[in-house]
Amino acid sequence: MSTVIDIDARGTQHCETTALGVLLRHQGLDLSEPMLFGLGSGLSFIYWDSKNMGFPFLGGRVKPFDLTRNLATGLELELLVQETTSPRRAWENVVAPIDAGHPVGLQLDSYHLDYFGSKVHFGGHVVAMYGYDDHDAFLVDTDQQGGAVSTSRTSLAEARAARGPMTARHRSFTLTVPRNLPSPQTRIIPAITACADAFLDPPIANLGHRGIEKAGKRVRTWLQRTDDPQRDLTQAALLMEKAGTGGALFRNLYRDFLAECTQQVDSGHLRTGHRLYAEAATLWTEAAALITQAGASGDPKYLVQAGTLLGDLSRVEREAMQALSRLHPDH
Repeated sequence: MSTVIDIDARGTQHCETTALGVLLRHQGLDLSEPMLFGLGSGLSFIYWDSKNMGFPFLGGRVKPFDLTRNLATGLELELLVQETTSPRRAWENVVAPIDAGHPVGLQLDSYHLDYFGSKVHFGGHVVAMYGYDDHDAFLVDTDQQGGAVSTSRTSLAEARAARGPMTARHRSFTLTVPRNLPSPQTRIIPAITACADAFLDPPIANLGHRGIEKAGKRVRTWLQRTDDPQRDLTQAALLMEKAGTGGALFRNLYRDFLAECTQQVDSGHLRTGHRLYAEAATLWTEAAALITQAGASGDPKYLVQAGTLLGDLSRVEREAMQALSRLHPDH
């Protein structure tokens, strides 16, 4: 007994936009991954550190699932979200749409998935599920994790039931594209300005351009924060470049989104934003490389250099977002 839907699984880099792409293409709405990320106002920054964390974390995007909600609101998609504490009901919530021919999005902890490369708990992971049989569930994940993959139904149940930071209670969701879909082009400027305004005026100093500036000061002390610099600093840099971020802590994705927008919207502010985000993307990759060198060598000079780059990045991204915040519907 099995139900499998014919889906288009293509090479993508970030988990949430991967799942959104599968769900929307199935209904005939084909947007690039950078466009999905940008229309979901996905870019952000957080410097996250607390007493119970082994090592600080740098995040480059909005909270898990905010991107999906933003995209659904912007494009007037019908977003149906189901959560439950019952594993049995959680499975029924997924089987019903799949049996009816619709793929489903799931939020879960990637740690438990059979195919997942790195065994790290991440409760904000999102996949698309397009089928199942008696033993396995058939999922679409990022290119890095294998694209169209399968995991045992037991491991899927564990991943969905996991509790902890960023987890949701067996969350599953479907998206329905309306008959009179608003043109994605008309949604570009509102999505960009909403993202820019949040970045420029964050509620706390750990977020947005202020968060990057704070990270620039804190990163210099990272060798004192760890008894295993090679492990912790290398992991921090790896998360910036490789953990589904598309490289450069999501800045490559946002750069590519803005490049796509410049083909559709003629605006000097937009071109300025794109030029500065291209610069920021390069600097983020350089900063990650310096953090890796600091981890490998134990030499604090690399962290001083990384801190200086982050100070520059705070200014570059602030300038970029100031330009982008000036966009308005007639450019």
